Amino acid sequence: MSRSILSRLAMLVGLTVLLVAAHSTQQPPAQSQAQSYASIPADAAKQANPVKSTPESLARAKKWWTIDCVMCHGANGDGKGDLAKDMKLKLGDFTDPNTLKNRTDGELFYIIKNGYQDMPPEGPRIKPEENWDLVNYVRSLAKPKTEGEQKP
Repeated sequence: MSRSILSRLAMLVGLTVLLVAAHSTQQPPAQSQAQSYASIPADAAKQANPVKSTPESLARAKKWWTIDCVMCHGANGDGKGDLAKDMKLKLGDFTDPNTLKNRTDGELFYIIKNGYQDMPPEGPRIKPEENWDLVNYVRSLAKPKTEGEQKP
């Protein structure tokens, strides 16, 4: 394996261990989404996405999604990844258009960069353009409901 892949694999194993350890310790109840989202600075929430959602942007993001996000958010973004199931986490379903309809791209960028509840931050590991690619990718996961279809 290349050094880059081994380095990322070691980091993912380390993050998984940290997440499991943090989750298994006694913690205060999680904040509500409204409280947590309220802590996003207003200037960050208003930040516009400078990266157009193109096939190239989505392809770049899919690489990061596969490496860092699938384990919790699931391959299709339904929030039912293996690690989320193991940790009994209830994550948002990004395939539901209502999940992020009231969230700005700036808020999503901030959450990816800084983390959210049990989600570790990407921080400086990814470039800002790659973070915006991930915002585009998360948005692309929403599937419009057909008439008469209801969420299970």
